[in-house]
Amino acid sequence: MRGNVAAIVLVSVGSYLLLSNLGLINISLAQLLRTWWPALLIAVGLSLFFTGKK
Repeated sequence: MRGNVAAIVLVSVGSYLLLSNLGLINISLAQLLRTWWPALLIAVGLSLFFTGKK
C-alpha cells in the first residue's frame, strides 16, 4: 500500500506541474496547501493506521 501511495502522489504532482507549465490550469499550489494541509495529516494518519505492522 505504501508504494501505491507514493506512486499516486508522484503522478498527481507531476500532472499538476505539467498542466501548470502548459497553461491549462491556473491553480496556486501554495493556496491549496494552506487550505488543505489538515486533510494531508488525516490521510497520512489513516494510511499508518491501516498499514500498521501486524
